Amino acid sequence: MSGLDRRLSVAPMMARTDRHCRYLLRLVSARTLLYSEMIHANAVVRGDADRLLAFDDAEHPVGLQLGGAEPDALARAAAIGQAFGYDEINLNIGCPSPRVRKGRFGAALMEAPDLVADCARAMIGAVDAPVTVKCRIGIDGRGAYEDLKAFVETAAAAGVKSFAVHARIAVLDGLSPAENREIPPLRYDAVYRLKQELPALEVVINGGVASLDEADAHLERVDGAMIGRAAYADPAMLREADRRIFSAPTRAEPSRHDIARAMLPYVRRTCADGVPLHHISRHMLGLFAGQPGGRAWRRALGEGGHRPGAGAEVIEEALTLVPERAGRGDAGRRDSERAPSDRAIASLR
Repeated sequence: MSGLDRRLSVAPMMARTDRHCRYLLRLVSARTLLYSEMIHANAVVRGDADRLLAFDDAEHPVGLQLGGAEPDALARAAAIGQAFGYDEINLNIGCPSPRVRKGRFGAALMEAPDLVADCARAMIGAVDAPVTVKCRIGIDGRGAYEDLKAFVETAAAAGVKSFAVHARIAVLDGLSPAENREIPPLRYDAVYRLKQELPALEVVINGGVASLDEADAHLERVDGAMIGRAAYADPAMLREADRRIFSAPTRAEPSRHDIARAMLPYVRRTCADGVPLHHISRHMLGLFAGQPGGRAWRRALGEGGHRPGAGAEVIEEALTLVPERAGRGDAGRRDSERAPSDRAIASLR
């Protein structure tokens, strides 16, 4: 295994886990492993690598997730990612979007384990950083446990030692990406069994993990737990991760206000570089999820983030709308104070 601690990670999420989001999450937890959005290998090799891959040193440990199905392109992209300083290179074998299906990568590659092995072998040969795979438990037509085990064994024979497994199949014909996150039933037992039968491999479970309590429970059966949209909708849920999951030396857990204020220097220098405020502030919408004043906070960021020349003052003003005591504890979430919906987040892009 690599030296990376994967007991808890935040899943790579398209239109979510960009560098601004990761910087915010790192302020909440120093130990949780973070991932980039999926980036196609060809975009890295042929496009603007600085724009796609640049990140702040504070984000470590951070992994780069690549998509693609061409061993040479993936190897070259992995090498570029390593040169940028990523701690891990992850190969996406789980995304079910139509664009991914058309390009025959992502979850579609679950039916091509030999090609996945070729891709992984090429990537491993190109970098010193660990190369890992994120996959589903199967796809429509290949959803049996035996198919999953054979797929993992083939990739493992190519040198992959760590697998993050989303405990749902991906239905490539008939379900949207959003539906693929909800409709196929979770089968945690398949991931547990995989770890039991292949104990030499590192197995990280993904899919439906919505709290640190749930992550803790999974860690009794597998090596790691990966949280997705729950951590994006309420970043402060990770405040206890360093102590509870990683047994890190006790440090004062930041309040929600502390986290927002700690973002201000980053916001000032990033906006000074020409980045529009809403590119950053949209990731902060859920910071006061479930708290008194949370709705006012979201409205202030949503309206103010798009103002021409907007900067850190929008966040400072929004903080005045949230009672300080709200950042010191987590009141039960009220229906009127739910985390922002995907539609609300999309409106800020």
